[in-house]
Amino acid sequence: MSQEWNIKPRSVACGACQKAFEDGQAYITRLAFEGVDYTRDDYCEPCWVAEAARKERYSSWKGIFKVPPPEPERRVRKETAESLLRELLEENNPARKNAIYILAVMLERQRVMVEREVRTGDSGERLVVYEYRKTGEIFVLVDPQLKLTEIEPVQQEIMELLGGQAAAEATPAPVPVVATPAPAVP
Repeated sequence: MSQEWNIKPRSVACGACQKAFEDGQAYITRLAFEGVDYTRDDYCEPCWVAEAARKERYSSWKGIFKVPPPEPERRVRKETAESLLRELLEENNPARKNAIYILAVMLERQRVMVEREVRTGDSGERLVVYEYRKTGEIFVLVDPQLKLTEIEPVQQEIMELLGGQAAAEATPAPVPVVATPAPAVP
């Protein structure tokens, strides 16, 4: 059974001392599997030393805190790979697992998301831990192990879900070849 996890975004303050992170400050993230879900905690470097000694880590990494820029106002919602990924994750429809994974890979290539770790789940599935760079949100996705022949239909599905916008941006329109007869020579 495949399961998707939506883990809370990066904190704006240390999970131990509650001091707000400053722009450019190093922090350490601990991702742990507790009960039936993943939990995320972020720590300043001094607090991490004490936390690392007290708790068993599942996964951890160091990052640099960046204050996110204010979101620009939009009057018309523009569907993007990011918003589509979030929408599909919220739906939690197992039939969309391939599209979810391909969207995550697209966002990784655009440097919007970063792969933090790859694990093998209890039932043998490959789990990929992604972090959304802008907010620090964590997504644990099941890798559907798509074959090369299965990727194109998934890409088509994504283009349809994006309203054709992705197709126009990703590949230039083919140039039609039109044969014109040569002018007659008198």
